[in-house]
Amino acid sequence: MIRLLSLAAAALVSTALLSPIAVHAADTGPYYAATPIAAPAKTTLITSGTVWKWNTTAFTANKATQRDAIMCELVAKTTGKLSGFTAGGQSFDAPALEKCNARAK
Repeated sequence: MIRLLSLAAAALVSTALLSPIAVHAADTGPYYAATPIAAPAKTTLITSGTVWKWNTTAFTANKATQRDAIMCELVAKTTGKLSGFTAGGQSFDAPALEKCNARAK
């Protein structure tokens, strides 16, 4: 009985230790997508420590510590007006995109 409890405890501890790894693996990949109106001159840009890479139709980047609206404004300042911005799979609506584009260069 004691051995069975030891095995159950070991399994529980292993599951608890591996859980953050599974969560972290799910968070990888681009979180943001910013589509500039004009074709970009560069294929890589950096805004406030966040690296954006050009992927055929949009700049993409991993999640940053800034709010999504701030990230949109930062990339618009660098690339010019955007035709679309997505954060975490959610596209900005027209008023949010307009506010973001007010910061464009």
